[in-house]
Amino acid sequence: MREIQFREAICEAMSEEMRRDESVFLLGEEVAEYNGAYKASKGMLDEFGPKRVIDTPIAELGFSGIAVGAAMNGLRPIVEFMTWNFAILAADQIINSAAKMLQMSGGQFSVPIVFRGPNGQAGQLAATHSQSFEAFYAHFPGLKVITPSNPYDAKGLLKAAIRDNDPVVFMESEKMYGDKGMVPDGEYIIPIGVADIKREGTDVTIVSFGKIMKTALAGAEELAKEGISAEVIDLRTIRPLDIDTIVNSVKKTNRLIIVEESWPVASISTEVAYRVQRHAFDYLDAPIRRLTQTDTPFAFATTLIEASLPQVADVVKTAKELLYVNQ
Repeated sequence: MREIQFREAICEAMSEEMRRDESVFLLGEEVAEYNGAYKASKGMLDEFGPKRVIDTPIAELGFSGIAVGAAMNGLRPIVEFMTWNFAILAADQIINSAAKMLQMSGGQFSVPIVFRGPNGQAGQLAATHSQSFEAFYAHFPGLKVITPSNPYDAKGLLKAAIRDNDPVVFMESEKMYGDKGMVPDGEYIIPIGVADIKREGTDVTIVSFGKIMKTALAGAEELAKEGISAEVIDLRTIRPLDIDTIVNSVKKTNRLIIVEESWPVASISTEVAYRVQRHAFDYLDAPIRRLTQTDTPFAFATTLIEASLPQVADVVKTAKELLYVNQ
């Protein structure tokens, strides 16, 4: 085991898979000569050359379409977007070509492709560059959606995504690329569709994913100081969703908080809440609570950014309300 950055875990996953399989290649904005906009492909051009690490024009729809065609013809592209906000332009290829091609071709064409890049807010980037797209892409059958929260999960899940025969949407964060974590020296794969219990507990279940997992875990730490035991689950994969792990936890704790970075309407927390009440209603001793971004476009002012996102204090306060502490 060694401690590496999130960006290094991403780079290792891609490089290892490209050494293992010559059909894997990387393309996107600034991935080659510049070593990636966030240095997640550092050194890959030197190792694999310009035919397998390809700089593209700023034309997300165009190079995504090229990648889908390549996947249909036996290659395994990794498409890097500088941000998923820019990938709105590529949504036609992701949703109407990659996601639907297997069914539309009667099983003749699979599309083994990974679309990856930073998702969600990254500070003062204002409304149009601060959106979370997990729920958007999870809405479409044919796509798998992954949102790792740490370097270990990022590497293992990205390797699984590259080997998968279906199109995978892999969502990272600009704010996580410098995060450090312990990663094994040897080969490992994390299966898609399996959530992870990051912290065991007995009093309340907290479910989250992506970079806001930090808030969920910090909230659990604060609750522990007051004698409240919170179980924290990292979804890791949004689609397929590991509802069994969540339900089993709720059967133990009888309470559920879902923390996410995106807006409240038609969100991942909405889906999780529905499925838990569907499968574990009789085990709930309090209403399910959701902590989400406020239902407004993301702000530029730092004070408004803090006010719009769930904070550690919100997690603590909500857990106490569910447990009827200090009421």
